[in-house]
Amino acid sequence: MADRAAVTAPIGARPGRLMQIGEVAELIGLSLRTIRWYGEVGVAPPTARSDGGFRLYSERDVDRLRVVMQMKPLGFSLEEMRVLLDALDRVRAASHAAAAAAAVEQLARFHEAATVRVRALRAELVTAERFAAGLAAELHQPRQYCHLNRVGKQNRSPTRSGCP
Repeated sequence: MADRAAVTAPIGARPGRLMQIGEVAELIGLSLRTIRWYGEVGVAPPTARSDGGFRLYSERDVDRLRVVMQMKPLGFSLEEMRVLLDALDRVRAASHAAAAAAAVEQLARFHEAATVRVRALRAELVTAERFAAGLAAELHQPRQYCHLNRVGKQNRSPTRSGCP
């Protein structure tokens, strides 16, 4: 069980230390506004607040924000994010397999959904790559652009394309 803490600890964070929002933003690459918003909607609230009211984040909070960052491009809703994070918490806190069974089932469903969404994104990427390649091919076709102005003046200098 001690190995799990090493796996989930944020890179660059010191174990057991609370971090202010700016430090978390720099550590994981989210904006302050985004981190605040995920806290306000209950997906990844800070563990505590300082006497001065500053948000304080634990390693667990940063881990949750990273999971959210990974779910977002796959189109998971805020409610789905909450459900998955709750299931992860229950699996990690379970003292025996029977206690984690329902949460593991939820994780398996999320895994299946994520796999389907990744396949769909790959298909979209193939389409986007074909589009970009088509544009690149179009750019490399020999054309005559004599009708285009060059810096506001008609281009009358001879070119390789045979423009007068």
